[in-house]
Amino acid sequence: MPPKKRHSGTTQNKEPKPSADSASPPDKQDSPELSEKKHREKHAEFVSLCKSLHVSDLVCDRAWTLWESVRESMDKVPGSQQRLWGACLFVIITDMDTGSFTVTQVLKAVSLNLKQFLALVRQLDVNLDTISMKVNSALTRLEKKYDVMLALYQRFEKTCKNIFVLTSDGRERETMRTCWTMFLLAKGRALQMEDDLVISFQLLLCTLELFIKRCSSDQLQSLYQSAISKVLSPPTRTSRRNQSKAKSRPSEPEVDAQLLETLCKDNECNFEEVKNVYQTSFLAFLDSTDLSRSIDFPQVNDVNQQYEELYLKSRDIDGRLFFDGDETVLPPKFEISKVERTPKKNQPEEDGPMIPPQTPIRAAMTSIRMLRGDLPSNGDQPSTTLTTYFKNCTVDPTQDVQKRLETLGQVFSQKFGEAVGPHCVVYGRQRFALGVRLYYKVMEAMLKSEEKRLSVQNFSKLLNDFTFHTSLLACSLEVVMATYEESSFKNGGSDQTGTNLCFPWILNVLNLSAFDFYKVIESFIKAEPTLSKDIIKHLETCENLIMERIAWRTGSPLFELLKQEHASAAAEPVETPASFSQPLQHSHTAADLYLTPTRPASRVLPPDSPATPPQQPTASQSTSQAPCQAPRQPKSNSLSLFYKKLYRLAYTRLKTLCSYLLSSHPELEPIIWTLFQYTLQHEYELMRDRHLDQLMMSAMYAICKVKSVDLRFKSIVSAYKNMTNTNQETFKNVLIIEGHYDSIIVFYNQVFMQKLKTNILQHASIRPPPLSPIPQIPRSPYKLPNSPLRVPGSNNIYISPLRSSRMSPGIMTPRSRSVLPFLGNRFQKINQMVNSERSHKRTMDQSAAIKPLKKLRFDVDGQDEADGSKPGGDSTLIQKLTEMSSTWSRMHEQKMKEEPETRDEPQ
Repeated sequence: MPPKKRHSGTTQNKEPKPSADSASPPDKQDSPELSEKKHREKHAEFVSLCKSLHVSDLVCDRAWTLWESVRESMDKVPGSQQRLWGACLFVIITDMDTGSFTVTQVLKAVSLNLKQFLALVRQLDVNLDTISMKVNSALTRLEKKYDVMLALYQRFEKTCKNIFVLTSDGRERETMRTCWTMFLLAKGRALQMEDDLVISFQLLLCTLELFIKRCSSDQLQSLYQSAISKVLSPPTRTSRRNQSKAKSRPSEPEVDAQLLETLCKDNECNFEEVKNVYQTSFLAFLDSTDLSRSIDFPQVNDVNQQYEELYLKSRDIDGRLFFDGDETVLPPKFEISKVERTPKKNQPEEDGPMIPPQTPIRAAMTSIRMLRGDLPSNGDQPSTTLTTYFKNCTVDPTQDVQKRLETLGQVFSQKFGEAVGPHCVVYGRQRFALGVRLYYKVMEAMLKSEEKRLSVQNFSKLLNDFTFHTSLLACSLEVVMATYEESSFKNGGSDQTGTNLCFPWILNVLNLSAFDFYKVIESFIKAEPTLSKDIIKHLETCENLIMERIAWRTGSPLFELLKQEHASAAAEPVETPASFSQPLQHSHTAADLYLTPTRPASRVLPPDSPATPPQQPTASQSTSQAPCQAPRQPKSNSLSLFYKKLYRLAYTRLKTLCSYLLSSHPELEPIIWTLFQYTLQHEYELMRDRHLDQLMMSAMYAICKVKSVDLRFKSIVSAYKNMTNTNQETFKNVLIIEGHYDSIIVFYNQVFMQKLKTNILQHASIRPPPLSPIPQIPRSPYKLPNSPLRVPGSNNIYISPLRSSRMSPGIMTPRSRSVLPFLGNRFQKINQMVNSERSHKRTMDQSAAIKPLKKLRFDVDGQDEADGSKPGGDSTLIQKLTEMSSTWSRMHEQKMKEEPETRDEPQ
């Protein structure tokens, strides 16, 4: 049943504002009148709140029961009881999926803004079972939608200042109000994924275009007066044709390309993309509302009434309140700096333009522009160099590559459209086209690197490997969607399909296993140096998710590889504990990982196979091996590297959790790690359809139990919630047996303890098992840009990676242009010294026994090595850097002296 309309008498100058006193329930059928007689034992103000929000007797009872279960733990929460009651009511109606009230109505009733209310609801989870996954997902969705809407409104206000002329009677404000409301209506109808920042912003520009060309010239700034001066008469003729009702919309497109291009240029947005949004989603929306027939402004009453219905049906935030500056949608003061950062002011002696504020929309537009600028201009076809690589193959893969791209392109575009909204398949084609260009670019870079490494040009086996191509394409598409903010972990990603494009959505679409996808990530990052820091972090998060849980799902090739490794004649562990303390350095490329044997008996490559690194015989493979003994099968490079990274991730998370809970018992951390590592190596079946952190928490509880340290699971999961990239589903929804899930406590008692009881009790004996070595934890397996490292043995000298400058010479000062070549040569020498110093250290260390890492390199003053050894004196590197620092100081003094002369020079 559609929601009832209200505020039918709304005037043009004021639109309806929902309130707790006057609001009608979104769905009257689900909200029968509350009977006060049934609730006499409850607090009168609570019953009054329930009545104002039109909740049913059942919702009232359940919310009161929830309140009574948490009230003792919530005494310290600031604010009135009424706010907590509102939070309890929200939890109940979300769990029951009833349409009693909207989010805005409950915010009004309890006098809180959205951010404060979301934090309050989350605090209700005192017993860790109060907030269900359904409620938690609703909170995450609301928060993300709010952040997107706030960013859009702030950009809307700023853009309108550049468009409309301020008048004494405030006419422009009424135009802006109607425009904003119409945009909210268009976004709600055109997009299923309303938290898509980029497409929503493009839709906002389309709405602005419609209103600008219906304004009189005296209402517009000069830039937009000239933009629409040539298109004033056609809409009039269109109106006359529409008056005859011969057609619902004129045959020619209504979009004014010149005006739209001006808007796009002013907002750093791609014109072709916005034009596609206009011609697909926006025109379809206009047709559905009959708004395309008139050259006049849409009627405020009509737009308000239609949006009111949409808002009540969604039971969501009333976006119109942003325009009114309503307290329920204003961000807390500490949040404002996150949304609109203050631009960094240049120093007085610095020339150049002011750095603009880094808003969410500006950041997204900049990332998209950089992505497009870095891609080759040859479109969706391979370059001449890549085509040559294809032709050099024993079996030319060209046709297979093209057919695969055609098939996967159709699948991707269709699934993208289904997730984002109607008429959005075309946006999927755009994303796929960008992904293909990136796919070709990275593939060419990988092949050039392999050719240099192996001195071969025939990569037939690699380029005819279906999994390699699909993984590389998936990674390219993931980068594109992350750039467009469509696959983002900023507000919590999940595995839910449907309207969530967040990773691993792309794996499901391309039918690709997570373990195969992981193989390409590191090589992709190394082959594409223009990736931004945010994108590299995004791919690293994808890799961590794969290692934590996605690769451990039933059906993953990881289990088959582990089974083969454990059943091999060598019977060696996947990754030897002795290698834990070694740095995470390896020479494996994507070719090694994809051509590594997945079935040792069938996928062993001949020694002369192209793109296969030379294999040196080991001691165990010498000719002295008994003839009757079965030959040892080669180990899987991909599995070995996977476990190296897995162990380091596992220990990093365990160390963090121990720092929260066991700071007074540091001796327990290595014991817990030993049990944790043993489980991953020998009882890997416990990871099937489970999460790495579930084993970590269970190992911590088990060791504390046998060591008589009082640590309860409630304390463990409470601390776990404070860790980064965690989800309450990890400890609330653990697989017990097939098809049955329960809490982490039940998993420990019925599964973990039963499987590892003997091993756990050994740690309480007088002869406990030997401790597993501690893995060396690198700062990051990838070289992130803008990450300076402090020089060992110094207090204030830092070094950063030397990279090619993307700064335009036009914004450099004359002094900068003269100094840069000199400094570039100096920085090259510094890099050579750094590399020489590190190489010398590694050579010296190879002859010494490997020591467990206690400190990271560059972390402790006076310490030059990871094992904590102190240098005997200043190294050559330190001396040279000191000399460089002195040279820099002299140059700076000279510059200050010449500054008056420089300012007088013509620019």
